[in-house]
Amino acid sequence: MMKYLAIILLLFAIVLNEAHAQITQGFTVKAIVVDGDTILMENLPQIIIKDRRTFKSKRHAVRYNRLVRNVKKVYPYSQLAASLLRKYNDTLMATTDKREQRKIMKQAEKELWDRYGDELKKMTVSQGLILIKLIDRETGSTSYELVQELRGRFTAFIFQGLARLFHLNLKASYNDDGEDQRIEDIVLLIEQGDI
Repeated sequence: MMKYLAIILLLFAIVLNEAHAQITQGFTVKAIVVDGDTILMENLPQIIIKDRRTFKSKRHAVRYNRLVRNVKKVYPYSQLAASLLRKYNDTLMATTDKREQRKIMKQAEKELWDRYGDELKKMTVSQGLILIKLIDRETGSTSYELVQELRGRFTAFIFQGLARLFHLNLKASYNDDGEDQRIEDIVLLIEQGDI
């Protein structure tokens, strides 16, 4: 009898060892309970649905396609400018010495000019205007305000004068509802991955 009991206990131990609870696979989701019913919650990215764009003439289509090309070219630079501005602001906040801050800014300007100077020199005037507006969109400050804050009033005045020679305005702000609506539409399409 002891033999049978030992065999039964051994088999029982083997079976229990093989028995697993539910395997925890999957993922966690947000949910709310409304009137005893559980409803899953998920944040979806913004989707823009627009009619197919029609143009009055072939010239308008060419202008729009040129604007798309220009925005696609300068948009990464505006994002880069915003991220570098945040990085340099953090670095500048770490020190209170004005001389050290000027040294940091000169070094940053030299690095940026060495790395992106040739590409920025090749931009057209219209691409420069779009870049100025997109920098305002990404940072919340006009290019003039940024230069004034980082380099001083006199330098900002000189840069504004140079920009005016090319019919640009560093004080131009971004208005996504008004005149810059087409640029905003293109940027949203780029962010959405449609173009």
